[in-house]
Amino acid sequence: MAATQSSSEPLRPDRRLRDAGLFIRQAFQTFRATGAVAPSGPALAHALNRFVDDRTDPAAPITILEAGSGTGPVSRAIAAHMREGDTLDMVEPNAQFVEYLHTLLKTDPDLSGVADRTTVHEALVTDLGTDRRYDVIISGLPFANFTADEVRAIMEYYFTVLRPGGHLSFFGYLYTKQVKAVIAPREDYLRQARSSWVVDEWVNRYGVGTERILPNIPPAWIHHLRKPEEWSATL
Repeated sequence: MAATQSSSEPLRPDRRLRDAGLFIRQAFQTFRATGAVAPSGPALAHALNRFVDDRTDPAAPITILEAGSGTGPVSRAIAAHMREGDTLDMVEPNAQFVEYLHTLLKTDPDLSGVADRTTVHEALVTDLGTDRRYDVIISGLPFANFTADEVRAIMEYYFTVLRPGGHLSFFGYLYTKQVKAVIAPREDYLRQARSSWVVDEWVNRYGVGTERILPNIPPAWIHHLRKPEEWSATL
């Protein structure tokens, strides 16, 4: 079954500049929550959709969670990969981004096509509750900016709401730890190192693939994880 939308055409320059302008303004105001200085590029956005495409039953609709939607570059790609009956929850705590996402659901060629199956939540992802289940989770949260305890809580939440056999895909930026080792205060470097250890624990146990996305600005990596049929909340 084909995707409901085609996103082969790049964003018009005016839309791309509008997205980047809002993102950069918010990044400087709330960098810890935003975690980047530019929106995700098309190569990264589409690679994150690996398991929106690669599903066990191609005819069965799936439920998708996107955490940290920002100005919607990954959201657009998700919409372009969605098939009939798929649903999407977009979660974003930044009120400015949330307002922008609601506008995109009305005006963007990809997102408007799935607007009736998409819900935007202005919230921290861990505040959504555990009374929901997802087949695919795509996370844009900046784990490198969080504490180890915060990263562990988020990962445990993802695996709680992920269905057995479901997939989690998340990304970060290459070489950030090495750069911080040189230029960042020691405590900031140690905090990121501890957070990365938590990420490594989950990847080592549940990882099913890692990709490098060099065309992105900055270059990024993606980890894909799978929740086993039998899963214990204790890592």
